[in-house]
Amino acid sequence: MDGQSAAAIEAAIRGRRSIRAFLPDPVPAALVEHLLDVAARAPSGTNMQPWRAHALAGEPKEALSRALVAAHAEPSGHDAAYRYYPDEFFEPYLSRRRKVGWDLYGRLGIARGEAERMRAQHARNLLFFDAPVGLVFTIDRRLEIGSWLDYGMFLENIMVAARGHGLETCVQAAFAPFDRVIREFLRLPETDVVVCGMSLGYADPDAPENGLETERVPAREFATFRGWDEGMPA
Repeated sequence: MDGQSAAAIEAAIRGRRSIRAFLPDPVPAALVEHLLDVAARAPSGTNMQPWRAHALAGEPKEALSRALVAAHAEPSGHDAAYRYYPDEFFEPYLSRRRKVGWDLYGRLGIARGEAERMRAQHARNLLFFDAPVGLVFTIDRRLEIGSWLDYGMFLENIMVAARGHGLETCVQAAFAPFDRVIREFLRLPETDVVVCGMSLGYADPDAPENGLETERVPAREFATFRGWDEGMPA
């Protein structure tokens, strides 16, 4: 691989961000299928390929969103099949979580204490942020944690491959608490568990929330390096 190819791949990865406002421009079903085919080259233990994708557009997507928004309004509508977050956050994860939340709300003009506006913004997840394509990902609940690790690589492949076609994404854990609603809507077997959702489409360049770029800790803060005689550069 030459330097130009490496630069293009790195740009696709580094430029990825969670897009929370999309243009209504449609995305062809053939392109969505192509992205899923490309993403399926992700590695998986003994080539099990544990991912299951459900792509929605038009009225089916809108109907699912209506069902989810209705469940969101009911305290009893939450029934996640797995725990994404810990019951109590601790450092450094608590500070990172708070920062991205307040940075997002700041761009949207939502002040501390505006609980209803925060709740309304969270509900926009369930509308796929008005993206033309909504993706729901499920996995067989009988599989173990290794397959969930494989799933993450598959999801990342979709997000990076989409950027090569001028598309953007937002992967969303917000769908997981509505496992029952989604399974009933999609008529999924009881063995299926909702992993997450994903919005896919063309980013709205004028939406302030799309200017949010989250920070990343440099490798030297989370990695160790051993075995290089010359040592690490200053």
